[in-house]
Amino acid sequence: MNFLLEIGTEEIPHWMIPGALSQLAKLDLFGATPTVDATPRRLVVRATGLPDRTPDQEQLVKGPPISAGDKAAAGFAKKQGVDVSAMQKVGDYYELRKKIPGRPVRDLLAESLPASILGIQWPKTMYWGEKGSPRFIRPIRWIVALLGSEPPCVSMRTDDEIIPFEVAGVKSGNLSHGHRGLANSQFKVDYASVEAVLRANKVLLSASERRNKIETEARKLGATIDPELLETLTYITEYPAAIKGDFDPAYLELPAEVLTTVMRHHQKYFAVETAAGVLAPHFVAIMNIPADPDGLVKRGNERVLKARFNDARFFWEVDQKKKLADRVEDLSHVTFQAKLGTYLEKTKRVQDLVKELGGDENAQRAAWLAKADLTTEMVKEFTDLQGIVGGLYAKHQGEPKAVSDAIYEHYKPLSMEDSIPSTKAGQILAIADKLDNLREFFRIDMVPTGSKDPFALRRAAQGIFKIIEETGLLNEPKVLDRLSKRDGKLLDFFHDRYRYYFAEVFGYDVLEAVLAATPTKDVSLDRADFRVRLNLVAELTKSADFLAIAGAVKRIRRIREQAKSEERVPTINASDFEDGPERGLYLGYQRVVAAAREHFPRGDYRPFLKAVVGTRPVVDEFFEKVMVMDPDLAKRKRRLELLDRIDMQFNAIADFSKIVIPGDQK
Repeated sequence: MNFLLEIGTEEIPHWMIPGALSQLAKLDLFGATPTVDATPRRLVVRATGLPDRTPDQEQLVKGPPISAGDKAAAGFAKKQGVDVSAMQKVGDYYELRKKIPGRPVRDLLAESLPASILGIQWPKTMYWGEKGSPRFIRPIRWIVALLGSEPPCVSMRTDDEIIPFEVAGVKSGNLSHGHRGLANSQFKVDYASVEAVLRANKVLLSASERRNKIETEARKLGATIDPELLETLTYITEYPAAIKGDFDPAYLELPAEVLTTVMRHHQKYFAVETAAGVLAPHFVAIMNIPADPDGLVKRGNERVLKARFNDARFFWEVDQKKKLADRVEDLSHVTFQAKLGTYLEKTKRVQDLVKELGGDENAQRAAWLAKADLTTEMVKEFTDLQGIVGGLYAKHQGEPKAVSDAIYEHYKPLSMEDSIPSTKAGQILAIADKLDNLREFFRIDMVPTGSKDPFALRRAAQGIFKIIEETGLLNEPKVLDRLSKRDGKLLDFFHDRYRYYFAEVFGYDVLEAVLAATPTKDVSLDRADFRVRLNLVAELTKSADFLAIAGAVKRIRRIREQAKSEERVPTINASDFEDGPERGLYLGYQRVVAAAREHFPRGDYRPFLKAVVGTRPVVDEFFEKVMVMDPDLAKRKRRLELLDRIDMQFNAIADFSKIVIPGDQK
């Protein structure tokens, strides 16, 4: 059976749509796999292969004890709607094998879909009817819910049946709606034709098709594609088309960062560049209509952008009347956080931290000026530009390049994918700014809980560790103690975030493997050694021989666990083992021991790991031809002792049993 569900609504905020689709993709469709898609005005689920009805089932129902007598048995039988003769005596109890007939899937969907629709979790919902009526992100205007048989051949059609139900006063049916401005009349759809019929009514149902259309057309017009903006435009349009607009080249006197922010964040336009970072006096806008033959949309967008650019130029000119240095004291009127005082107080703390971290005069000057742009008209209007505006103004006002660059980049990195500040002064300022946030918010016990982190403290910690790891700054023992000032909660938070950083870079299994061989579990004590081991293990996970060894270690660990109560021998030598696979494994183990003795004192782990990987042939042969748990007690003791030693030695720099092997069902 084919299934189609379309929930038609008023425009849903673009950023909420992917989350709703991920939930709809988990709908229980009786074994069929849903495919989901959406436009601003509709959420669509399609699936094929649904059964016509659920299979009959047999349920085992335990009855009363036989000792309770015939009266109890009769009462139980009556309650179950059967005759006493239908029950069986099993042991000391009556049992009933009750047949539960299957039901039409259409009926089951009619019962479950209203709750599934209203059960979508949104960041916020509203009442769209009387108080107490169902809540949803936007008013539901129509619902298409259909179930139809798959035709026996392509040339044949079968009518899809409506799955009858009602949500918030809207009854399900087979009528959809097209583009709001171009085809607003109702029309009939079914599973086979829904995409084509919507296209004929100026709706491209596929988000990937809309995304590709926007990107292709925008690139042809010279646009520089911003991935985040592309995703936004995909979910605010139903029938997108790109147009190119122009603006007065005189506006190019303003910094490119200001112009692109206006275009991207405020107007949702792509910028056009003549070279990387060099703006052209053009923009690319995405319409929600197929064409603009008379140029009305183009001219309308140009007028709006001109007004926005005029505002930006006005803010720039007004802001230049007062230097950043003269604005610092104004930060005493800007609240950082109600319990933590003003931005002027934060500025003084950050400047002290920069000194403590070894920042030079430029870093200290940057720390003093870094937050001054919060008092500018430009940042008040374009909040995304804080820091960037400070750097631009510092450069324009004659501050040293090291100072302006540090201010410009001091919020970086904003994510694991973002770059760190490019200068040492900027790196130290960025660490100090983030560290102040962490110390102060932890001091007043405003810490992240669960998924909630309103002050982005996890991101701040990640930023600190990314800078430290990529630059070598603060390469000292117990650096986390220093950064946390030995505050217990903050120290634990730092340890957790540091591990998360390494997991993001190297993978969770590699991190856990190396961490298991780090006795203190404090990754900050000897970061250089820890990172060397992470790099080597991560590199080796690409090797088939290494993965085979990791699999062997898992097997050894299982054998040891099962035989932990078994005796071992106190010493083993080559002469104790039989010629062939058994002695071959012992000699391979000895080569690994020799490599460790020679290279570990110098911190050179590569020869050791090469020796470990080189044991694969003898390891494979041993497990293929030798039975560890031999009936001969002496052999069993020697073999278990050898496996104990191999497990300890092989895992000296990382616990290979924690490495995820493709296809491993651990």
